[in-house]
Amino acid sequence: MNEVITWFEAIVLGVVQGLTEFLPVSSTAHVLIVSQLFGWQDPGAAFSAVTQIGTELAVLVYFRNDIKRIVTVWFASLRDGSLRSQLDARMGWYIIIGTIPISILGLVFSNQIETAARNLWLVAVMLVIFGVLLGAADALGSRQHDLSELNRRDGLIFGLGQALALIPGVSRSGATISTGLALGYTRESAARYAFLLAIPAVLASGFYEMTKIGKDSNTSWGPTLLATVIAFFVGIAVISWLLRYVTTKTYRPFVLYRIVLGFGVMALLAMGVLVS
Repeated sequence: MNEVITWFEAIVLGVVQGLTEFLPVSSTAHVLIVSQLFGWQDPGAAFSAVTQIGTELAVLVYFRNDIKRIVTVWFASLRDGSLRSQLDARMGWYIIIGTIPISILGLVFSNQIETAARNLWLVAVMLVIFGVLLGAADALGSRQHDLSELNRRDGLIFGLGQALALIPGVSRSGATISTGLALGYTRESAARYAFLLAIPAVLASGFYEMTKIGKDSNTSWGPTLLATVIAFFVGIAVISWLLRYVTTKTYRPFVLYRIVLGFGVMALLAMGVLVS
């Protein structure tokens, strides 16, 4: 395997990150799998976290009007109590509440997340298990609620769902969307809230891990920044496509893809083509 991420690898992994961050298929799993299939060094948790800043900047750009409105009304509601019942003020609090679980668990288990959890057997199993859970939530959820009905309880439960994404192979968007569907929210509402909820956690993780770039043998600033920029542009296109897609179609193709990929990775591991 190569010892250092090259410019070409950065381009490929940036595209992979941008394509898979918002789809419920796990971007971390795909970065790990693609790296191994091509005989490249595992880029590491720091590389993944920093490139996710690119995809999260895509969320900030795509949802800029929503974010500006939420932030403005939330701050105004701190001074004017009459605004606290407005949806945007409540959304601000729900995003804060929903970020607490992943923040605490991410700090407690940071060492395991960066080392032992980056195991392809674990990734493959999580791809299958959470593929099945996504399929069940999509098929059985009532899809009766939209974001105007979001409350503190659901905001916290959404956050607990997002925290499961600390396990590689689960998928941040997949876990959060599955949680929303299980709570009875529409596909579009669950996806939209999953994107907004991820902003604080992903940016905090990315900027924290940024300090580690260049300090190990397989990451450097140039390729990492290139991958981040590519992930940003690809991510914007994927957000737009997915939100249109889920208004009329189910998550079944992603469920089948996850299950096939998971069992495929297991087979390749068993044959020695991939190593855990």
